Amino acid sequence: MDYIFKMVVIGDSGVGKSQLLERFSKNEFNIECRATVGVEFQTKSIFIEEKLIKAQIWDTAGQERYRAITSTYYRGALGALIVYDITNFPSFQQVPRWLNDLRAYAHPNAAIMLVGNKSDLDSMRSVPTEDGRKYAEKEGLLFLETSALDSTNVEKAFTMVLEQIYRAARRKSLSGDAQPTLVLGSLMLKGTKLDVTENQPRPSCCSA
Repeated sequence: MDYIFKMVVIGDSGVGKSQLLERFSKNEFNIECRATVGVEFQTKSIFIEEKLIKAQIWDTAGQERYRAITSTYYRGALGALIVYDITNFPSFQQVPRWLNDLRAYAHPNAAIMLVGNKSDLDSMRSVPTEDGRKYAEKEGLLFLETSALDSTNVEKAFTMVLEQIYRAARRKSLSGDAQPTLVLGSLMLKGTKLDVTENQPRPSCCSA
């Protein structure tokens, strides 16, 4: 293992965050999936430029009552997906709030992608693609529309964020610092040698 990168998936309840993560990590889609309660996480390893990257991805509840809990899990995140539902305009209107929270707690140079999910429901669309793209460009975010149901752009979304994190890590390691260090929560990386302290806080609760 060369790197471990911490990511978070955030956005309003019901936009499909858990389904996106299930599709990416396990290539599964559960139509009976219930809302996440608190915070859960999954991992997946991929190769980028012949380096083995382990993504530790935290899936956070979207309900307002969990906001104080879930925001603490943003700390140390080097990447994030902010997800809205293209058929639910209010979920898009809440994106600035999620972005503000993320920028307050995550790594200041975190790679962030805005994701318009449920592209398979285009006939029910209430958020034009161009609106999402324009907002992402204004805020300096990556942007894709996805469908967890039919897999459209799901792997691409996560991989693009991980590639951006990796490129930043490589720039740091090539900048002349003999032992560049990235701190990812309780995970510490020195160069490409992994030094892991296994004291990551466990989720306080999880969905059924």
